[in-house]
Formats: sequence, C-alpha cells, structure tokens
Amino acid sequence: MWFRSPAAATPGGGTSEPAAVIGAPAPDFTLTTVDGDSLRLSDLKGKVVALNFWATWCAPCRLEMPDLQDRADQFPDRLAVVGVNFAETAEEVATFRREVGVRFPLLLDPEADVQGLYRVLGYPTTFFIDEQGIIRQQHIGLMSGGQLDTYLEEMGLTA
Repeated sequence: MWFRSPAAATPGGGTSEPAAVIGAPAPDFTLTTVDGDSLRLSDLKGKVVALNFWATWCAPCRLEMPDLQDRADQFPDRLAVVGVNFAETAEEVATFRREVGVRFPLLLDPEADVQGLYRVLGYPTTFFIDEQGIIRQQHIGLMSGGQLDTYLEEMGLTA
C-alpha cells in the first residue's frame, strides 16, 4: 500500500488510527489546486514529496517558499513539492503565488480537513514522503535552505 486512505471517523470526532506518523504510510487525500485542478497525493507515487502546510499570513512560510521552489526546479523528475494552504480563498492564494513566484501546486483546504488529518499545529510544517509513500521526516517551523537540503539528501536527492 503506497498511501493510506483516510481513517474512518469514530464517535467523538476521532479516527480509528493515527494520522501522519513518521515511518507509516502518508494519509491520502484529494484537494483542488488554486488553478481549479484536482490533485491526489497518491498520484505522485514514485517521487519524493515535500508536503508543505502554510498560510498567506505566515511570514516564515513566505521566507521558505523560494527554497522549496528552487529544489522543485532542481529535481523536477524526482521531487514533487506540494503546498497545502490553510483555509484561505483561491484569490488570496493566487495573489500570494504571484507575489512569491511559486510555481509548484498550491492546494486549497477550505475546511482544514487535510490539516487535521496530518495534525498540523503550526505553520509552516513540512512532511517528507518517500517514493513508496512512507512519511520519513517532519519539520515544524521555518526551514532553512540547508535544512531542506539535508532532508532531501536523506531521501536520496543530491545535486
């Protein structure tokens, strides 16, 4: 199994299994991009995925986006960078994308369902998922270019 399907809800609002655990399959989801296309996480099978949770009002998110875009450009056939926005409008996200110059997919999570599935508590938060769909690393807070490179090297991506 490459990605784990979302856990079934249980009485009391919990799930029947833990979500987003390092060493476990990444919970699968489908969201709409800011351009109106649909993206399913499991469709990225065979690539390393940097799954970045962010918001337009988050200054550290804005600071790390250029490094994420640079690495997406550096490893176009082996790395998929995907940004999941925290419950903001498509217009806000599109404006942010233009200001920052991001070209990787920015997904809309209007009800913060995927944020909840991954138990995101702060921004930015980035999960690194291997080619088989296993979560290998989680970084909470601003990630420097050097830290990003270290994570990618641990995933087998070197310049």
